[in-house]
Order: sequence, then C-alpha cells, then structure tokens
Amino acid sequence: MQIRNSAKAVIIMDEKILLIKKHDGEGDYYLFPGGGQERGETLHEALLRECIEEIGQPAEIGELLYVREYIGKNHEFSSMHLNFHQVEHYFACKLVNGKYLNLLPPNPDPNQIDVVWLPIDKLHEYNVYPKELRHHIIKHTRNEKSPVYLGDIN
Repeated sequence: MQIRNSAKAVIIMDEKILLIKKHDGEGDYYLFPGGGQERGETLHEALLRECIEEIGQPAEIGELLYVREYIGKNHEFSSMHLNFHQVEHYFACKLVNGKYLNLLPPNPDPNQIDVVWLPIDKLHEYNVYPKELRHHIIKHTRNEKSPVYLGDIN
C-alpha cells in the first residue's frame, strides 16, 4: 500500500467556510478544497493547483493547521477504501482577490456540483468530511487550541 500526500485549504471569511459540494448515490457531502500531491510538487504547489482546479481561483497559503491521516480500512467506507492511506495537510488560506467569484471551475472534480460558503456555527448540520474536523474548525474560529496532528480520523 502506497501512502499518498494531500494538501487542503481552510478558507474562512465572515464566519463562513468555503467547501466543495459533491453529490453521489448517498446524497450531498462537502469536502475541503485540495487534493493529492504530484511527484516533484511541494505541498504549497499542490494546494495552489488544486484550488485553481476546484474553486477556480488561487489561494494565498498560510500556516499549517492540522495533519490528518485517513487509513481507509478503519472507517465507514472501508469496503471501497480498503487499501487507501492518505496523509492530509490542512493549511489556513485566503482568497487572493479577497472574495469568491461564485463560478464553478471549467473542469470540476468528479461528482462536484458546487462551491459553497457554509456557516461555521452550523457546520455540524452538514455532511462534511472529515466529520471530526468540524469540531476543530469551530475551535479554531474561537481561538481555542487543537492539536496539529489529529491522527487517523474521519
């Protein structure tokens, strides 16, 4: 099993967070913008490329907030992700132009249907993955401490 690195953007503005909205046979769900690091890319380069691909614009990358592992066999989608192991790096980011342009990128990810701002105080009401990260994001907006390394969570 090969371990994959991933970089994710945590973009918060006006008490809302920018997330990718996807839809599959189970319904709607939300993910943080970002994706897999390619050979020869730094994590920052990967995140910049993924933001352009998924939200249609670049992001200014700030500090590393969290490191999360996802070992598929340990979670709810184990039948599909049995041999999947990913280490995700979540960075505080800002939109380069200061606002989201509300345009779905020309080539969105599979199952991606929108890019949305969700209210942070209602984050637990949405099907956001990783689910456990919702709690840490809320703490972050309240200036409360969370560990950087979150372990194998979903």
